[in-house]
Amino acid sequence: MIRRLYEWILALAGKPAAPWALGAVSFAESSFFPVPPDVMLVPMAVSRPDRIWFYALVTTLASVAGGLLGYAIGALLFDSIGQWLFRVYGLSDKAATFQASYAHYGHWVILLKGLTPIPFKLVTITSGFAHYDLFWFMVLSLITRGARFFVLAGLLGRYGVQIREVLDRHLNLVAALAVAAIVLGFVLFKVLL
Repeated sequence: MIRRLYEWILALAGKPAAPWALGAVSFAESSFFPVPPDVMLVPMAVSRPDRIWFYALVTTLASVAGGLLGYAIGALLFDSIGQWLFRVYGLSDKAATFQASYAHYGHWVILLKGLTPIPFKLVTITSGFAHYDLFWFMVLSLITRGARFFVLAGLLGRYGVQIREVLDRHLNLVAALAVAAIVLGFVLFKVLL
């Protein structure tokens, strides 16, 4: 199944719908979807190295736009959808602590956690819940998400051939490590609050 998904993403990279699909996953991940856009960005970029920077731009902009939805969930719907998402991720008891940390460290929380495997949706929802300044939320999100995806694009541009060879030979191991990184991100988020 993983191999079929990987091959589908590689084939998708050559189609006009590729940026739209990548953008949709990037948007959703910043507000509610559990899978990071890297799972599409990496195979698409190694399949189409001529579009690496474009894919990084699409991923960044869609991620920041999705962050607005996450912010809105936190600001307007935390009592319903926001709390439900925090319960799903086992973080209900940490929301108030995280909100209080925004009083002093909101900018660092957004910048640092936006670069890590910690799911960005948790940062966006909590930013809205904490009523962090929307302008600065957008600016900092653009910086941190842009840094993450453009650095990844640079690495893919430089080592894309080797990365594709590793993916082609060891896809199951890479997928397992990606899942472990996502789980680790949730654990770190919970522990570091």
